[in-house]
Amino acid sequence: MAISDSLDSSSIGGATTTTTTMSDSDRNLSLRKSQRPAAIRDANDVAELDNSATAVEASTESANSIARNGKMIGNGDNHAAGLDIKFAYRPSVPAHRRIKESPLSSDAIFKQQSHAGLFNLCIVVLVAVNSRLIIENLMKYGWLIKTGFWFSSKSLSDWPLLMCCLTLPLFPLSAFLVEKLAQRNCLSDPVVVLLHVIITTAAILYPVFVILRCNSAFLSGVTLMLFACIVWLKLVSYAHTNYDMRALANSADKGDASSSSVNVDCSYDVSFKSLVYFMVAPTLCYQTSYPRTASVRKGWVVRQFVKLIIFTGVMGFIIEQYINPIVRNSQHPLKGNLLYAIERVLKLSVPNLYVWLCMFYCFFHLWLNILAELLRFGDREFYKDWWNAKTVEEYWRMWNMPVHKWMVRHIYFPCLRHGIPKGAALLIAFTVSAIFHELCIAVPCHIFKFWAFIGIMFQVPLVLITNYLQNRFRNSMVGNMIFWCFFCIFGQPMCVLLYYHDLMNRGVKTK
Repeated sequence: MAISDSLDSSSIGGATTTTTTMSDSDRNLSLRKSQRPAAIRDANDVAELDNSATAVEASTESANSIARNGKMIGNGDNHAAGLDIKFAYRPSVPAHRRIKESPLSSDAIFKQQSHAGLFNLCIVVLVAVNSRLIIENLMKYGWLIKTGFWFSSKSLSDWPLLMCCLTLPLFPLSAFLVEKLAQRNCLSDPVVVLLHVIITTAAILYPVFVILRCNSAFLSGVTLMLFACIVWLKLVSYAHTNYDMRALANSADKGDASSSSVNVDCSYDVSFKSLVYFMVAPTLCYQTSYPRTASVRKGWVVRQFVKLIIFTGVMGFIIEQYINPIVRNSQHPLKGNLLYAIERVLKLSVPNLYVWLCMFYCFFHLWLNILAELLRFGDREFYKDWWNAKTVEEYWRMWNMPVHKWMVRHIYFPCLRHGIPKGAALLIAFTVSAIFHELCIAVPCHIFKFWAFIGIMFQVPLVLITNYLQNRFRNSMVGNMIFWCFFCIFGQPMCVLLYYHDLMNRGVKTK
């Protein structure tokens, strides 16, 4: 194939291209070129294939397109491709066509589809830096981990807590008997409500009494209180849901069911099997049936168990090797020097943040998903992307979905239905949360300073402040940074210092 030396200049789309006087074989090549996509034949369109590409990348894309259309092109394709690359991106074609921002500018960085490269860099740097710090800590202080603070398996003082934990199922059984009698119309609604109040109150006070009477290990007390609080929340949901289903069933029987309950299951059936599944399922909201998966992935469960063991060990290592020494060498943050207290809080914030993230990952992701997989529980939205929360309010709505759903279902909306204003309903929900946070920490520590209660109630003004700042600046990053600073850098380390100081420096026994 030969292209004659007679070339006529012509302008196509503002770019200078060439036409040729061709032989028969050249006309065949021209015909084959005409079958290619117009984006390759037009120099301007080639430049538009990738707005962020350079001239070399545009030419390479053109060559790749020719290679992909190889079936339409016969022998001599390599020569044709070379000519196409040669004439596709001419020097006269504009290289700058639009106003564009640099990728790291404030207007463009968060519009990128992926930051995977920067994320990988952060992971590598994080691993390298923390590995060096761990090695330096071990070389300087040695192995500081002691099991006495967490476990006292040799002490018989923990056996009452174990027996108390094993007897907690008696309370759901009592609630089931009450509902069974109510279903048979043996008890009136006021009596049913009174019995449920007694059962739920006993379910939370009984473990509190046992822990306070026994000088057990801290971890044993926390575990029992967590189980007791979960049982209490489940019992309230069980009683409240059955009460509502009983009311809807009675309304349906009378033929005056409201239109708002058309999509609600009005069938009132007290099933022991449903109660047993609910008590072990990773949810706090009772219903007669749940979405279920088809099968159990045994290999997946084993892998999650391995991760759970690893991250639990990492969490314990950070607590014993970093947090405990910092607290032992600290003064009371509210009584000592202000600058010293700020330095201790900031020094504690990083390991405390690591422990809190490990705790979240171990419980909300690994453990709850393992439990859901074993029970074939389908709804596994145990958390949302709380790390992107722009306000404190968003964080509380997203980080603990089982508790959030329980609060909305059994506290917030019932308050609204009874005419309580939204602000007061929100305050009631935070008060309930604050009481249970205080029980889970103060009772095992045998210290009632109400630091946890005050910390949770302090979230209410923080909700108002962060909402105002978010509306004021209209920038999601401002609210997100305020959330991280308030909640994880200052709030949690301060609470840890207060409780650990009272627990360790005042000589409270935890073994």
